[in-house]
Amino acid sequence: MKKVLVLCTGNSCRSQIAEGYLRYFAGNKAQIYSAGIETHGVNPRAIATMKEDAIDISNHTSNNIDEYTTLNFDFVITVCDNAKERCPFFPTMAKKFHYNFPDPAKATGTENEILEQFRQVRQMIKDYSEKFVVDNLTN
Repeated sequence: MKKVLVLCTGNSCRSQIAEGYLRYFAGNKAQIYSAGIETHGVNPRAIATMKEDAIDISNHTSNNIDEYTTLNFDFVITVCDNAKERCPFFPTMAKKFHYNFPDPAKATGTENEILEQFRQVRQMIKDYSEKFVVDNLTN
Protein backbone atom coordinates (compact mmCIF):
# COMPACT_ATOMS: atom_id res chain seq x y z
CA MET A 1 0.00 0.00 0.00
CA LYS A 2 1.28 3.46 -0.91
CA LYS A 3 2.21 5.90 1.86
CA VAL A 4 1.57 9.63 1.42
CA LEU A 5 2.87 12.38 3.71
CA VAL A 6 1.39 15.89 3.62
CA LEU A 7 3.80 18.41 5.08
CA CYS A 8 3.15 21.98 6.20
CA THR A 9 4.61 24.44 8.69
CA GLY A 10 2.44 23.80 11.76
CA ASN A 11 0.25 20.84 10.77
CA SER A 12 -2.83 22.78 11.85
CA CYS A 13 -4.83 23.78 8.74
CA ARG A 14 -3.74 23.07 5.18
CA SER A 15 -2.05 19.73 5.82
CA GLN A 16 -4.95 18.62 8.04
CA ILE A 17 -7.49 19.50 5.34
CA ALA A 18 -5.39 17.72 2.72
CA GLU A 19 -5.05 14.64 4.93
CA GLY A 20 -8.83 14.54 5.33
CA TYR A 21 -9.53 14.79 1.61
CA LEU A 22 -6.73 12.45 0.56
CA ARG A 23 -8.06 9.81 2.97
CA TYR A 24 -11.57 10.34 1.60
CA PHE A 25 -10.58 10.13 -2.08
CA ALA A 26 -7.92 7.41 -1.72
CA GLY A 27 -10.02 5.08 0.42
CA ASN A 28 -8.02 1.89 0.92
CA LYS A 29 -5.51 2.70 -1.86
CA ALA A 30 -3.07 4.51 0.44
CA GLN A 31 -2.09 5.34 3.99
CA ILE A 32 -2.22 9.10 4.49
CA TYR A 33 -0.17 10.99 7.09
CA SER A 34 0.32 14.67 7.81
CA ALA A 35 2.97 16.50 9.77
CA GLY A 36 4.53 19.87 10.33
CA ILE A 37 7.98 21.31 10.76
CA GLU A 38 6.40 22.51 14.03
CA THR A 39 3.14 21.51 15.72
CA HIS A 40 0.43 24.08 16.35
CA GLY A 41 -2.57 21.85 17.11
CA VAL A 42 -5.48 21.28 14.75
CA ASN A 43 -7.19 24.59 13.96
CA PRO A 44 -10.86 24.61 15.11
CA ARG A 45 -11.91 26.50 11.97
CA ALA A 46 -10.29 23.82 9.80
CA ILE A 47 -12.32 21.21 11.69
CA ALA A 48 -15.51 23.28 11.27
CA THR A 49 -15.07 23.93 7.55
CA MET A 50 -14.30 20.26 6.86
CA LYS A 51 -17.39 19.26 8.83
CA GLU A 52 -19.42 21.46 6.46
CA ASP A 53 -18.27 19.09 3.68
CA ALA A 54 -19.01 15.96 5.75
CA ILE A 55 -15.33 15.17 6.46
CA ASP A 56 -14.52 14.69 10.14
CA ILE A 57 -10.96 15.67 11.09
CA SER A 58 -11.79 16.36 14.73
CA ASN A 59 -9.74 13.34 15.86
CA HIS A 60 -6.64 14.31 13.86
CA THR A 61 -3.53 15.19 15.81
CA SER A 62 -0.84 17.74 15.02
CA ASN A 63 2.32 15.73 14.40
CA ASN A 64 5.95 16.72 14.02
CA ILE A 65 7.88 15.50 10.99
CA ASP A 66 10.40 13.84 13.31
CA GLU A 67 7.74 11.25 14.23
CA TYR A 68 7.87 9.83 10.69
CA THR A 69 11.58 9.64 9.87
CA THR A 70 11.50 5.83 9.91
CA LEU A 71 8.59 5.47 7.47
CA ASN A 72 9.29 4.94 3.80
CA PHE A 73 6.92 7.28 1.97
CA ASP A 74 6.02 6.92 -1.68
CA PHE A 75 4.86 10.54 -1.96
CA VAL A 76 5.58 13.71 0.02
CA ILE A 77 3.33 16.69 -0.66
CA THR A 78 4.37 20.07 0.73
CA VAL A 79 1.43 22.47 0.93
CA CYS A 80 3.32 25.66 1.76
CA ASP A 81 6.59 27.21 0.63
CA ASN A 82 8.01 27.26 4.16
CA ALA A 83 7.65 23.50 4.50
CA LYS A 84 9.14 22.94 1.05
CA GLU A 85 12.20 25.01 1.94
CA ARG A 86 12.63 23.38 5.35
CA CYS A 87 11.59 19.83 4.42
CA PRO A 88 14.09 17.47 5.97
CA PHE A 89 15.89 14.87 3.93
CA PHE A 90 14.11 11.53 3.93
CA PRO A 91 16.16 8.41 3.21
CA THR A 92 13.51 7.37 0.71
CA MET A 93 12.73 7.50 -2.97
CA ALA A 94 9.54 9.47 -2.29
CA LYS A 95 8.21 11.43 -5.21
CA LYS A 96 7.84 15.04 -4.09
CA PHE A 97 4.97 17.34 -4.96
CA HIS A 98 4.45 20.97 -3.99
CA TYR A 99 1.55 23.42 -4.03
CA ASN A 100 1.66 26.64 -2.03
CA PHE A 101 -1.90 27.00 -0.73
CA PRO A 102 -2.82 30.29 0.99
CA ASP A 103 -2.78 30.00 4.80
CA PRO A 104 -6.36 30.42 6.04
CA ALA A 105 -5.07 30.71 9.63
CA LYS A 106 -3.74 34.14 8.67
CA ALA A 107 -7.13 35.33 7.40
CA THR A 108 -8.43 38.58 8.85
CA GLY A 109 -11.81 40.28 8.97
CA THR A 110 -15.13 39.34 10.48
CA GLU A 111 -15.77 35.74 11.52
CA ASN A 112 -17.81 35.23 8.34
CA GLU A 113 -15.01 36.66 6.18
CA ILE A 114 -12.45 34.42 7.87
CA LEU A 115 -14.65 31.35 7.43
CA GLU A 116 -15.14 32.22 3.77
CA GLN A 117 -11.35 32.27 3.30
CA PHE A 118 -11.17 28.85 4.99
CA ARG A 119 -13.85 27.60 2.58
CA GLN A 120 -11.97 28.91 -0.44
CA VAL A 121 -8.73 27.21 0.63
CA ARG A 122 -10.67 24.06 1.51
CA GLN A 123 -12.06 23.93 -2.04
CA MET A 124 -8.60 24.44 -3.55
CA ILE A 125 -7.20 21.60 -1.44
CA LYS A 126 -10.19 19.37 -2.19
CA ASP A 127 -9.70 19.82 -5.94
CA TYR A 128 -5.93 19.23 -5.64
CA SER A 129 -6.42 16.12 -3.47
CA GLU A 130 -8.96 14.55 -5.81
CA LYS A 131 -6.67 15.12 -8.82
CA PHE A 132 -3.64 13.79 -6.90
CA VAL A 133 -5.47 10.55 -6.10
CA VAL A 134 -6.67 10.12 -9.70
CA ASP A 135 -3.22 10.84 -11.13
CA ASN A 136 -1.11 8.88 -8.62
CA LEU A 137 -3.11 6.31 -6.71
CA THR A 138 -5.60 4.77 -9.15
CA ASN A 139 -3.35 2.41 -11.11
